[in-house]
Amino acid sequence: MLTCIIQYQIDPTKRAAFAEYGQRWGEAIPRCGADLVGYFAPHEGSSTLAYGIYHIENLAAYEEYRARLAADPLGRENYLFAQSEKFILKEDRTWLTNVSMPQGGST
Repeated sequence: MLTCIIQYQIDPTKRAAFAEYGQRWGEAIPRCGADLVGYFAPHEGSSTLAYGIYHIENLAAYEEYRARLAADPLGRENYLFAQSEKFILKEDRTWLTNVSMPQGGST
C-alpha cells in the first residue's frame, strides 16, 4: 500500500475555494478507486499550506485511478475549477510507504 501526500501552497485569500475543491474530491476520489484520508485546509499557523492524502495499492493502480479520475465528470469539473479560480499556487506529490506496520501487515 502506498500513501500519496499532496502538499499545496494556496492563496490565503481563497481558502473557501480550496475547501470547495477538497469537498468535491471527497466524492470523486473514492468513486475512482483511491482510499481518501482527506483534504486538509489551513486552520492555525500557516495560512498557505494545505494537504490531500490518500492510499492506493501500487503505482499501477494509481495509473488506472488517474485515468478514471480524468474521465470522471466531477473530476474534470474540479480540475477546471482549480485552473479558473487559481487558488493553488504550487502542488507537490510525495509517495510514502508505511514502515510502522506490524510484521505481516500491508506495506
